Amino acid sequence: MTQSTKTDNIDYLLIGHLTADLQADQSVSLGGTACFSGLTAARLGHKVAIVTSCAKDLDLEPLRGIQTHVVPSESSTTFRNEGLGSSRVQHLYASAARILPEHIPAAWRACKLVHLGPVAAEIDPEVIRLFTDALVCLTPQGWYRQADREGLVGYVNWAEESTLLPKADAVVLSIEDLRGDKKKVDELAAICPLLVVTENRNGARVYCQGELRRFPAPYVTMVEDTGAGDIFAACFFHRLQETRDPWEAAGFAVALAACSVTRRRLESIPTAEEIEEVRNKYAHR
Repeated sequence: MTQSTKTDNIDYLLIGHLTADLQADQSVSLGGTACFSGLTAARLGHKVAIVTSCAKDLDLEPLRGIQTHVVPSESSTTFRNEGLGSSRVQHLYASAARILPEHIPAAWRACKLVHLGPVAAEIDPEVIRLFTDALVCLTPQGWYRQADREGLVGYVNWAEESTLLPKADAVVLSIEDLRGDKKKVDELAAICPLLVVTENRNGARVYCQGELRRFPAPYVTMVEDTGAGDIFAACFFHRLQETRDPWEAAGFAVALAACSVTRRRLESIPTAEEIEEVRNKYAHR
């Protein structure tokens, strides 16, 4: 694997660690918000680029066709996830290098849709200052995580929350990221211009300009929900940029995220047929 030197025009920039996700059979699967959201954005028709950090032995073949700029690291961010939804137990065994403002290629700083997706507090908050003319979107789950000495991941208060979140045009978090704390949700809704809280089988709630609307998820048989929140986020940010309508974007994202949980791992990325079906549904509203 080599660091990309391409400067092709892009329209969806993802920043965050690609991860090595340990499976029950001891195999490793590529993961992380940058992976699931990046593949989803590409399937939605975007020209995607990813700024990340990982070891040179991490297999990035699933991302072929997506430009990557890799900050060299001796280790890849390595997780093990067990369970689903609110019952998930997560361990963090290694972390790749931190992503700093100087790591963002100059040619990509004019991208019109920027998605910061930390998974282990790996993005320097100062990175957001680079993007003054973009739809700046955050999935800040990784800033609310911290691993103990045994690697068990738990919730942590995020010191930059009150200064960084108001600078984003859209923020997507899961209720699990906030330990189900509804008071915390209300606090974040008060400082975010646009906040979306996903609620697993219950769909999502959207807070915008003092208004709250709920978007129930269609019933499906869940197989695995790894990456579902990242897929939701990419669909939401994509549609928000297209329509500037957060309510329509939420319905679009809920529908496609529901499709994703019926399959495992990277097979969960929405298919072209699913995307077309959901697009047509909203086109006729």
